[in-house]
Amino acid sequence: MLEIKCFATLRKYSPPSGKINYKQGMKVKDVMEMLKIPKSEVKIIFVNGAHADLDTELKDGDRIGLFPAIGGG
Repeated sequence: MLEIKCFATLRKYSPPSGKINYKQGMKVKDVMEMLKIPKSEVKIIFVNGAHADLDTELKDGDRIGLFPAIGGG
């Protein structure tokens, strides 16, 4: 299983249980496609607390965090 956390405006794409089934060779971009998250909406990706990118290969049990662009003032 993979644990998925989508933050802020991406929260609407989160899987109901917060987890999805892992398949051998999955990458971050595959998870985003499964959840129908547009690549243009994701600005920061973490896997197990470390910066990652769309081509980061995942392992069973990984934790993925997806963040949109966040502005502040």
